[in-house]
Amino acid sequence: MGKANFTEDFKRDAVLQITERGYPVAEVAARLGISKYSLYEWKKRYAKPAVAARDDDHAAEVRRLKRELQRVTEERDILKKAAAYFAKDAR
Repeated sequence: MGKANFTEDFKRDAVLQITERGYPVAEVAARLGISKYSLYEWKKRYAKPAVAARDDDHAAEVRRLKRELQRVTEERDILKKAAAYFAKDAR
């Protein structure tokens, strides 16, 4: 019995079933016809570390907040100019 060769995409997809979809390792291994040991090894190799995933989430949140801050600052500046304009007309 020879050693089966699986593509990198196949391995990544198998790992995604565990990490992102939440399927148990034993179930995925049985469904795909591979050993649990192989799946755990692929998980070590292809899964993102939890710290990196959290860092990505934090970076995305920071970018979103910066965009929102820029938008709100522009709105504030427009309102200041409008208030000054109308205050000048009221005199």
